[in-house]
Amino acid sequence: MNENQPDILFIMFDQMAARALPCYGHPVVKTPHISQLAQEGVVFENAYCNSPLCAPSRFSMMSGRLPSGIGAFDNGALFPEDVPTIAHHLRDQGYYTCLSGKMHFIGADQCHGFEDRLTTDIYPADFAWTPDWDNAEKRPVWYHNMLSVVQAGPCITSNQIDFDEAVAFHSVRKIEALARKPDRRPFFFLASFTHPHDPFAMTQDYWDLYPDDRIDMPAVKKIPYEALDPHSRRLYHISAMGEYEQTRERVCRARHAYYSEISYADAKVGQLMAALEKTKLADNTLVIITSDHGDMLGERGLWYKMTYFDWAAKVPLIINFPKRFSPGRVKQPVSLVDLLPTLTDIASLDNTPRHGNTLDGTSLLPLLNKEEEDENAAVYGEILCEGAVSPVLMIRQGRYKYIYCDRDPEQLYDLKNDPEETRNLAQLAEYRSVCLRFRCKVMEKWRPTELENIVKHSQRRRQLIDRAVRKGRFLSWDFQPFEDAAHTYMRSHLDLNTLEQSARFPHPEIPDPDGEQARKKENTGIVACLLNKAIQPEIRPDDTTHHPPRAV
Repeated sequence: MNENQPDILFIMFDQMAARALPCYGHPVVKTPHISQLAQEGVVFENAYCNSPLCAPSRFSMMSGRLPSGIGAFDNGALFPEDVPTIAHHLRDQGYYTCLSGKMHFIGADQCHGFEDRLTTDIYPADFAWTPDWDNAEKRPVWYHNMLSVVQAGPCITSNQIDFDEAVAFHSVRKIEALARKPDRRPFFFLASFTHPHDPFAMTQDYWDLYPDDRIDMPAVKKIPYEALDPHSRRLYHISAMGEYEQTRERVCRARHAYYSEISYADAKVGQLMAALEKTKLADNTLVIITSDHGDMLGERGLWYKMTYFDWAAKVPLIINFPKRFSPGRVKQPVSLVDLLPTLTDIASLDNTPRHGNTLDGTSLLPLLNKEEEDENAAVYGEILCEGAVSPVLMIRQGRYKYIYCDRDPEQLYDLKNDPEETRNLAQLAEYRSVCLRFRCKVMEKWRPTELENIVKHSQRRRQLIDRAVRKGRFLSWDFQPFEDAAHTYMRSHLDLNTLEQSARFPHPEIPDPDGEQARKKENTGIVACLLNKAIQPEIRPDDTTHHPPRAV
């Protein structure tokens, strides 16, 4: 292993809002392990997902490209097999690549550059969750609804807990296995958990970390439906947010459960870090903490995601590698597409950038090295999924966030003076030039009308395919983990001594055969001497009765 290529442990969560973490200023939530990594690492204060929905966010992160560039529009969109990923690039640079947990890959390729995948996914891998912009008024039966909020509370176990317990178990086991390899490649290990994604339910021990009177309520109270922006009204419809009353008690319990889920997720970080420590891998392992998107958590009366308000769009991003990067905080806006060029630059043995202009992301290595931040840096986002009826496009640059949709009024927020995004400046005359500048950037980067047609054609193709494959025998793409039992534990064709030596950590010392033979000869002489002494009669000076005196 080349020490210039660090091991990489990438820990990912689902629907974890940056603003709900103490290292981003939250006063209530408890995350001792994440907080320690943040204190010792580099915290990116303004990190955004490139699409506030699971699959397109993950696909853009893995590829370093925006969803529109690879056709990864929604939770039922194919992740093309010919798109290189972080795993492909690092594997090409000599890394062993492994995935444990959720990645929501859609399509027949369920590895996308990962040499090993340890668990199945929690979500389906087919086209069933394809949106329908041709019938946007029809609410999908498979999507979120408010029961997650209404039924929030403690539980003994859940579907999500079952999944994350398996992810953690296999992750710790794999870290221990990697440590036992005497001559190994550096690893890129991605452990991806489904918490704190709704439904909002957690075991009593984590629930009890938070007294009810400590749960903070949304900073922005519920906005009447008629006063919401058009896109938020569409989200109200798609998630049936008006089906049940959002009482204070229900909102409080949902937030209580969400905070409990974050503490549970933090405990998983602790398990993985403990595995690194006990196997002596921690010093040369770069650790990343992030999420695919956040959760509105009742702010403005909205829940879940698919919006570019900060609670849903801003994600935690912590890079911890004290051996190389000193602790600090970065204010410059960055996004998940920046991780591919960052990791490949860090892993590069010749210290040269590897991608040029082929990606939408930019390497964060200069920022990690404490170079000057770029005040004009911009990040880009797209909503091309259910809840939209045409592309919703976002630019975050400097103090401003600009949101464009050709069906809706423009939105412009000054995040420096209005961090809760309560005042849309787009309709004010003094901001007309700012909006014009952003609108020109949108038209330069995207062609919204053309993109809408591309998305609709993709939806229609996938809907037809999904209908067809469900008639007759259905062939699933869902990943099926395989464990080769012929090479597990003890088997008759495996050498016992070699197996026990390689499976034990730390590896026990093997005695030197030559030294062992010398010791055997020495021990043989000692034993013979003792035996000879043992058979001689014992003569005491005063004992003449039973033993005659020796002849002189």
